[in-house]
Amino acid sequence: MPRAVCIVSPGSLASDPRVVKEARALHDAGYEVTTVTCDYSEALRAEDDEIAATAPWKVVRVRRAPEEGVSARVASTIAKALETAGMTVPAGVAACSARAPVGPLMRTLRGVRAELYIAHYVAALPAAAGAARRHGALLGFDAEDFHSGEGTKDPGEDFRMRMVEAVEGAFLPDCAYMTAASPMIGAAYAERYGLASTTVLNVFPLAMAPERQGQGQGQGLKAYWFSQTIGLDRGLQAFIQAMGHARTPITLDIRGSNRWGHGDALLALAGQVGVEGRVRLLPMAPPGEMVRLAAEYDIGLSLETDVSENRRICLTNKIFTYLLAGIPVVMSRTPAQVKLAPDLGMAARLCSLDDPVELASILDSLASPGARAAAAAEAWRLGRERYNWEKEQAELLTAVAAAFDRSMPAAGKAGH
Repeated sequence: MPRAVCIVSPGSLASDPRVVKEARALHDAGYEVTTVTCDYSEALRAEDDEIAATAPWKVVRVRRAPEEGVSARVASTIAKALETAGMTVPAGVAACSARAPVGPLMRTLRGVRAELYIAHYVAALPAAAGAARRHGALLGFDAEDFHSGEGTKDPGEDFRMRMVEAVEGAFLPDCAYMTAASPMIGAAYAERYGLASTTVLNVFPLAMAPERQGQGQGQGLKAYWFSQTIGLDRGLQAFIQAMGHARTPITLDIRGSNRWGHGDALLALAGQVGVEGRVRLLPMAPPGEMVRLAAEYDIGLSLETDVSENRRICLTNKIFTYLLAGIPVVMSRTPAQVKLAPDLGMAARLCSLDDPVELASILDSLASPGARAAAAAEAWRLGRERYNWEKEQAELLTAVAAAFDRSMPAAGKAGH
């Protein structure tokens, strides 16, 4: 009988490609897979429907409970009162205080039996851990970010991070295994909780790659950045300022939701530095199209800032999207990206966000036909030979198999 694995996430299928990749890899390796995700986003529902209709594993989608908003406010009030009294905040209360769908996920998992429950994001940990205890199963965790290091200096962030730490501290020590999206994220969790992890980079399947390498875009440089939401803490201001200093004509396309109006602020900055009309805002696109869309450009941007410890140590999916698309990446000098850069060679350029003039010089150097062609060729090679899901999924499968193997009694191992 195949071993049963349940992957649990508070996100939707369309918003979390890492869940989909993990489910497919485990299914293809012979596991019986169920994904339990949330169906909270009207904008993503059609994409979720499409993924669910073609998924060869079992898909369970959880709808929003009407009482969740009230429960979150009550949990937050209770948590703050307990902290004021010097008492420990229970992990379930801490998770609910962050508007996590703890209750709906817990209720759903009562009917999903598995031998391993893998939580994605801290919000899924209480439900996955509860199900693992109930069914005598293993618990796993995938850290796409260093969640207790995501806090910024904004009001309320200290409280939110204490609640995240309360959840992590309650459940992570019980994990049979853990995967992390960068080596430094894994190291941070090991230092905080003593839990070793396997690095599984946020790379993508070769099927998403373009069939042939682009031929360049002629004069100038076409730069590209994407995310779910456009923000002002992602290094884009420095790049726009560098555009104003560069000798090379540079354009920048920014793809993502402009729900907070930050894209408008970036357009205004472009006007102020003399590059008005060369910065465009593009709408969100399906995750499955991101590699193909990136292939239309000359360079991709991964300009992480030090807004949080997580941003300093993460390796985002942008980097590996660009490599698979066959375009070089310009990366800011965060510790994680500095550590990765030597492995990328000519396919990457490191820059300081504090020096737009230096960044402009880097862009000018990339604009020469020879440098651009060499960087693109190396990106193309790396995407096909190293940084793709066909290679990286072996790390996941080895970690899961080892967790099951460690859990087997000696007699069971002998007869396995």
